[in-house]
Amino acid sequence: MTWTTYGSWLQGDKRKFVKNGRVLPPDSDLAESNLRNLKKPPVSLTSIQKQIVHHAIIAKSLQLRQKILALSVGNYHVHFVVAYDGTPIENSVRHYKNAALVALRNNGFIGRVWSTGFNKGFCFDERSLRNRIDYVNRHPE
Repeated sequence: MTWTTYGSWLQGDKRKFVKNGRVLPPDSDLAESNLRNLKKPPVSLTSIQKQIVHHAIIAKSLQLRQKILALSVGNYHVHFVVAYDGTPIENSVRHYKNAALVALRNNGFIGRVWSTGFNKGFCFDERSLRNRIDYVNRHPE
């Protein structure tokens, strides 16, 4: 699972972007239009905020009894691999995003933190699972 902070990775972004499960090429006009339409400035998490999010996700995983296989909280996004336990991925993401939001607010954060939605990928064999875990682990916090 991957989700981004509000306004940090817009459609059209020069780093490419995902829409409806497809990776799309940069589109500077689209990116500029989306940036102009933001209601608030983009969110970049501080080092302390990244730690808060990390701890909130770990705590929520224990509460949900879901096994985290890899986790990286960056300034602009969260990468997360969790072992499948039958829970719909949409429910898991909602739980984790909300837990992180509550933890940030309990520590003084005001406003919107996360963009709407998330990107998901499923691993159906050991190789693809290892690749995703390695990818997340290459993104230090």
